[in-house]
Amino acid sequence: MKTVLVRLREAGQLMSYKTDYDVRVHDYVMVEADRGTDYGEVIEVNEIENIGKAADRIKGYKNILGKFSAEDYKRVENNKKEAKDAMKLCFRKIREYKLPMKLVNAEYSFDKKKIVFYFTSEGRVDFRELVKELAKIFKIRIEMRQIGVRDEAKLFGGFGPCGQRLCCVRFLKNFEPVSMKMAKVQKLPLSSGKISGICGRLMCCLFYEQKVYKELSKGLPKEGQNIDTPQGKGKVLSVNVLRRVAYVGLEDGRVEKLSFAENKNE
Repeated sequence: MKTVLVRLREAGQLMSYKTDYDVRVHDYVMVEADRGTDYGEVIEVNEIENIGKAADRIKGYKNILGKFSAEDYKRVENNKKEAKDAMKLCFRKIREYKLPMKLVNAEYSFDKKKIVFYFTSEGRVDFRELVKELAKIFKIRIEMRQIGVRDEAKLFGGFGPCGQRLCCVRFLKNFEPVSMKMAKVQKLPLSSGKISGICGRLMCCLFYEQKVYKELSKGLPKEGQNIDTPQGKGKVLSVNVLRRVAYVGLEDGRVEKLSFAENKNE
């Protein structure tokens, strides 16, 4: 048996399931939902070596019902087309109710028993009357889900300043908190245009690359630190963490390059 992490639909939440099917990362699968069936993309697969020990952990997990067939793909594509029409109608209703929200996307569940409308807003929105009217029109379960600007970028995709597809689209499971301190540690320009993604927030790579910088920084002197070198005493002018090199200004005015090829803390 395996535990499988699945991203529901195209932009839904991450959910854990259990299965005996031979599934792999990026496979699309049918899954049990609260009301009927749904689908999603496999993000992670973990083998359970000892089912007895994992029993309590996976007790509440729902099941994967099977892998996608050609017909399933066709049905999803048809649902996407109909979701665009639903989105247009919802947009008109939002304008009628004059709600302070920006509609971003709409998704049907696989069995079309539910439709999810994604939106962004600067604050909380009372959309109860909107949901009531949409439920009368579509005669299915309506879910309004507020998302952030990072989720919006993940939904639409794109390319980062590095030229690669967005990390949140390719492999990130969750959004982690990113701080300006991380940019300082990595010696990056502190201009927002240089360290921000297309979502307008600090780039996600600052978070997971921070671990590398932290590890490689072990054993290195700090900028401004006075140290002894083979050529005499000096002051550290700059440090290249990735190359593990420090440049030291000596008392006689010369600049010495010191290499720290190995991590002394390993």
